[in-house]
Amino acid sequence: MPIFHNSTSPTFLLTGVPGLEWAHSWISIPFCCLYLTALSGNSLILFVVLTEPTLHEPMYYFLSMLSTTDIGLCISTMVTVLGILWLNARGISFNACLSQMFFIHLFTFMESSVLLAMAFDRFVAISNPLRYATILTHTRIAQIGLVVITRGTVILTPLVLLLKRLSFCHSHVLHHSYCFHPDVMKLSCSDTKINSAFGLTAIISTAGVDSVLILLSYVLIIRSVLSIASPRERKKAFSTCISHITAVAIFYIPLISLSFVHRFGKHAPPYVPTLIANVYLLIPPVMNPIIYSVKTKQIQKAILRLIYCKGPHVLQSLST
Repeated sequence: MPIFHNSTSPTFLLTGVPGLEWAHSWISIPFCCLYLTALSGNSLILFVVLTEPTLHEPMYYFLSMLSTTDIGLCISTMVTVLGILWLNARGISFNACLSQMFFIHLFTFMESSVLLAMAFDRFVAISNPLRYATILTHTRIAQIGLVVITRGTVILTPLVLLLKRLSFCHSHVLHHSYCFHPDVMKLSCSDTKINSAFGLTAIISTAGVDSVLILLSYVLIIRSVLSIASPRERKKAFSTCISHITAVAIFYIPLISLSFVHRFGKHAPPYVPTLIANVYLLIPPVMNPIIYSVKTKQIQKAILRLIYCKGPHVLQSLST
């Protein structure tokens, strides 16, 4: 039952799948499988990149950053999503909600930044291959990683602090199974113009700017590829970008779809926005390790080497 009282530290009620509460136990099965796939797949990518000396190159360091953000994104939502589906545990305190919201948006912004860094990596590798190793040194990659974390933290900290000044006197029922900034803000009875403006600025300065720069990177990449004389070399150069283009698509397409549903899907069944919102946060972590495992031969070889070379040793140690 909705709670109506004026409070600056309310307890919010999260929402599972509206209209399908009777099927939460069944819905939890695919969600659980998706979380397990995402966590195991990204952990495997991280382990392979860290343990295989042949993968200690800029491209794979950026891939390990992408896997780290995907693991963080999964962990940020997993507890509340599965808690609702398994135990109907809908309550979440205001501070816990702000913490979850901070990390969800942080890892989302970080993923956008890492995808931009990977686009820059492909541009340097194709347009200036002889200087690739001198431009993207280990120190510079570490600096890029630090900038990715700092950028997201600096943008999000005031966004969260601005929410703490609000009062909540309407229904405390959120429309998702996790805390989302626009969702929390809509429940406030205070003036939220500053919050809305800052939220819009945060989106534009992260995902908006990143998407434009990624597009620009690929315009330059295409120009560099077309300047290569050999058709075979052109095909080989462009094939190194396929995995990244797919990763960019599965990050931005669900984001755009969710925006369209919130804006134009007023007559859609209530469970549609909820399912799309969950898919938006789950599809990239699930698909990224699959894409890079299928499309990148070096990753394939490293995984197969791990299975066939180290697998028997692990089994032998377990049997003894």
